[in-house]
Amino acid sequence: MNTDALLKTFEQELRGVSDKLKEVLRLIRSNRPSVDLVGDLKVNYYDQWFTIKQLGTLSVLPPRGIQVTLWDKAAVGPVTKAIEEAKAGLTVSSEGLTIRANLSALSNERREELAKIVKKEVEEARIRVRAYRDEANKKLKTAETESQISKDVAFKTKEKLQKVVEDTNRNLEASLEGKLKELEE
Repeated sequence: MNTDALLKTFEQELRGVSDKLKEVLRLIRSNRPSVDLVGDLKVNYYDQWFTIKQLGTLSVLPPRGIQVTLWDKAAVGPVTKAIEEAKAGLTVSSEGLTIRANLSALSNERREELAKIVKKEVEEARIRVRAYRDEANKKLKTAETESQISKDVAFKTKEKLQKVVEDTNRNLEASLEGKLKELEE
């Protein structure tokens, strides 16, 4: 058994868990506007499906606004409709080729609700990390019992696996704290 390959695969799996969590957290709305709130929304435009970022440029208008400047006047209606139907808490207005979406302030109840969702997502990521660790440990145990690797190599590899797990858990915790702080703004 090649322990280096096992470690490399394990690190990639945990990086995938961490990246997926960051993607999920990025999509959870906070008081801070982001073009990600509307950029990937699907729009039916001339019987074809496009994302809003394919139909125009997006920018943030401080303190709570998002501006979409479209390239074609015919896209204004469908894009406005898509943003309204997204139920992201945005108030939409349009003028010419420009659409402005303003983010309403979060209520304390909604803030607490979003904090629970964030904590749940982070906990699910931790569970996936533990599952990957258990799987890797089983592979090591099997290799050790079949005399493919020595006890020494198995022990050292387990230590390396645990270090990767601890690093990943620190990253997950940092993501959690960052998102909770963002929700409090």
